[in-house]
Amino acid sequence: MNIRKAVLADSKGIAKVHVDSWRTTYKNIIPDEFLKKLSYDRRTELWNENIIKKGNYVFVAENSDGKIIGFADCGKRESNHVPESGDLTAIYLLEEYQGKGVGKRLLRKVFLQFEELSFNRIFVEVLEDNKTRHFYEYYGAELYKIEKITIAGAELNLLIYEWNNIGDVLIKF
Repeated sequence: MNIRKAVLADSKGIAKVHVDSWRTTYKNIIPDEFLKKLSYDRRTELWNENIIKKGNYVFVAENSDGKIIGFADCGKRESNHVPESGDLTAIYLLEEYQGKGVGKRLLRKVFLQFEELSFNRIFVEVLEDNKTRHFYEYYGAELYKIEKITIAGAELNLLIYEWNNIGDVLIKF
């Protein structure tokens, strides 16, 4: 398995992982009709933009055949006004690769990027019913606040976690 910085040619593979992992991760959380309408083409366009966006960092995980099986995205959200802080905006893996250490390796890559950027406080948003929140908790993220959001008519709790010392996270790898 290989973890590397994404290039534009990866957009289609990232989009496939994004759509497929949303359909498995958010089944019974987000309405099925919404998940069925997710588009590989629209997500490819989104990832083209994300990869070239200044201040945004996208990493991919590839299997031994060079197929993209996961990705991570980080930077600083425009809504984040906290000095010296950043945001982990996504880590997604195909379902069959979850629980095999791929997410841990992507998280490490993201935190090394944050360290390079001299960010000392990191935020991540996760739906309350998404079991990934336990992954973040395991690596030391603490609940910062809860917001209500609506996706496709479903009212959901969005948990915002923070890490306030990236060095503590990096020593866990």
